[in-house]
Amino acid sequence: MKRWGDLSQDTNDHLSAGSVLDHAEMAVVVTDRFSNVLYWNPFAETLFGRPGRHGPRDQPVLSLGIMERDHPLSVELAKHVLKGGVWEGTFDVRRGDGTMVYVRAQAVPLRHPSGSVSGIVITAREAMRSNEREKDRFGLLERIGERLAGSLYVEETLKRVAEMLVPQFADHCFIELMENDRLVRRVSTHVQGWTPPPDTWQPVGAEIHYPPGHYADAALRRQETILVEDFSQVSYPSPNSASARLCGEVGMTSAIVAPLCARGEILGLMYLGLSNLTDRRSPHYDAFDRDFVGAIATRVALAVDNALLFEEERHTAESFQKHLLPRALPQLDGLEIAVRYYPAAPLASHGQGIQTQVGGDWYDVIPLSAGRVGIVIGDVEGRGAKAAAVMGQLRAALRAFAQDDKPPADILARLDEWTRIVATPDDGGDVSVPPIVTCQYMVYDAWSRQLSFANAGHAPPLLLADGTCTELDISEVGQPLGVRAKGLHADLVYKEETRTLPPGAALLLYTDGLVDRRPTRDADGNVPDEGGNLGLLCEKLAKMEESAVEQIADTATVAVPGEIDDDMALLVIRSSAVDLDVEERTFPAQPIMVGEARRMAAEAFKGWGVPEERAELACLLVSEVVTNVVLHAATASVPRRELAMEGPPLSFEDSWDFPSLDEEVAAGEKEFTLRLRRGREAVWVEVFDQDLRLPRIRSAGENDEGGRGLYLVDQLARRWGSRPTKEGKAVWFEIPTKGR
Repeated sequence: MKRWGDLSQDTNDHLSAGSVLDHAEMAVVVTDRFSNVLYWNPFAETLFGRPGRHGPRDQPVLSLGIMERDHPLSVELAKHVLKGGVWEGTFDVRRGDGTMVYVRAQAVPLRHPSGSVSGIVITAREAMRSNEREKDRFGLLERIGERLAGSLYVEETLKRVAEMLVPQFADHCFIELMENDRLVRRVSTHVQGWTPPPDTWQPVGAEIHYPPGHYADAALRRQETILVEDFSQVSYPSPNSASARLCGEVGMTSAIVAPLCARGEILGLMYLGLSNLTDRRSPHYDAFDRDFVGAIATRVALAVDNALLFEEERHTAESFQKHLLPRALPQLDGLEIAVRYYPAAPLASHGQGIQTQVGGDWYDVIPLSAGRVGIVIGDVEGRGAKAAAVMGQLRAALRAFAQDDKPPADILARLDEWTRIVATPDDGGDVSVPPIVTCQYMVYDAWSRQLSFANAGHAPPLLLADGTCTELDISEVGQPLGVRAKGLHADLVYKEETRTLPPGAALLLYTDGLVDRRPTRDADGNVPDEGGNLGLLCEKLAKMEESAVEQIADTATVAVPGEIDDDMALLVIRSSAVDLDVEERTFPAQPIMVGEARRMAAEAFKGWGVPEERAELACLLVSEVVTNVVLHAATASVPRRELAMEGPPLSFEDSWDFPSLDEEVAAGEKEFTLRLRRGREAVWVEVFDQDLRLPRIRSAGENDEGGRGLYLVDQLARRWGSRPTKEGKAVWFEIPTKGR
């Protein structure tokens, strides 16, 4: 007779280590000191969803499907266990079929007979699927909270919720959110490989109505988690007959419905269901599952509430930014334009929560006199509503200053003063701290391709010409707006420069958000510097020289890798590849020349095919403006001259009797220049003279013979104005050639 515990030889064979591990319903994984897998049992194949008898042998333990965000956790595990400790925790694992599962793991040292640690033994099981559910619950809730806290967008948050719950805790997951007192389905996720047939369960985006007496309706009204442990034991009204029929076909066995409540308001419902579509050890939920799902719903509700609040703030910020930037770009002759603005990704700042995406970057395109255009790119330091508000004020001020048609350096000097004006007292004190603003202001003339500009601490534009992409040569880069030292005049800080763009050349103006990205490491683990990013940008843009400006803008946006760390604005312009129509001639400032100027204009308009009615109107206004110039030239004083004489002083009468004096006065006779330009939909007329006095409209009396010329120009031209030049002034007006 054998004693209790005595085993037969056959039984001993079945109790070998390999046989026991093959039958164990717990994953066992053995690795070496370098975390390479040496062994795993059959249940590990099922748990990790990696088929194959030997699995990923000699592969890193990370090949088991541990998600990237948990890689640091696996490193911590290895370090702790190799020192002789025991580690326990939860991993997020992506199975071979793409589904996600929470795995509870324990790791202990594998010791050599000598006592040294030669590897790691990991035992793992699916969380919440054992008698240790209470222990698993706290670890899982912590993991779920971490995952939900990482999202600031509603859609991403809801996607993460469904990914966490299906298929580990449910075969079916529905999430509905309240939208204007309507319950709208936002998530409909099911076990892999199955989707509900059309016209059965309501799809995403549909309004949901649960009938009175339905368990979901009860959860919504009572604001508590409802458990339906076994559908075969109870009966509830169905939303519709097709829904009830499908529930029977898939064999719905159990369900839990939890309300999503935050700040005392119901945000929606979370519905989890089990069916016969999967083979589970327990096809029914119990009271423990109800409490656990209720705890998850609380965290989901907080995450959804935060995401809704953030999206509302982001929408407000983006609307604010959108209305501060130009809504539409003007159609300009001889110039192709493309613009882009991208807000930065949300920024978790130190002690300031999540900052919105709105920022202080801006661009602008300002039509000026005679078809010329002002081009602006600027950046206000910082982020948030304050930076955007300062940007809006500066943009409005710059547009107003630009209408004076003064040189770019003068415009920046005025904007520098305005930057100090918009500064707000710091902490309510008397000392104002102006915002630091960088800005580039350019004036481009498409007919001459001349580019005049001044720079206030901004990055130079990139010039795409002759198959290369290089920074525009800027000799004088002034200080950013608002930081000029007291006592230093702005004229000494901002200098005007002039360049001529090659035909068909492109120019890219941008803010620093284009090249300053959140660090991304290369294959060697190095983080490229800003200079490297700029070189990469130029390399890719050089290949796009012949492309349309929209394509250049798109290429520039994605040329530098990494996430946008600061808001980004860019503006691309391209000069015309062909010369635009222009006629120019200089006349003596004599009354007889009025007719000659009109004749020149008539011939030019006829050659350009300007409609006769518009040509006659333009010729009439040419006569008025030229006449005004001639009349004022006749009354203008002759510039003072200095005569250097040798010999004794002359008497007063003799001192004026010089034959050469009359010749000098005649040689200094006034003259004017008439310039005519044709565009797609208008013609521009400019009259230049040496008189510094700008014209103004007079109120002529009934019997006055003059004083009505500029009044006619004001009434008949679409636009008109005057601007100072280096030699005097220019009077201009615009006549449309199409439409009214």
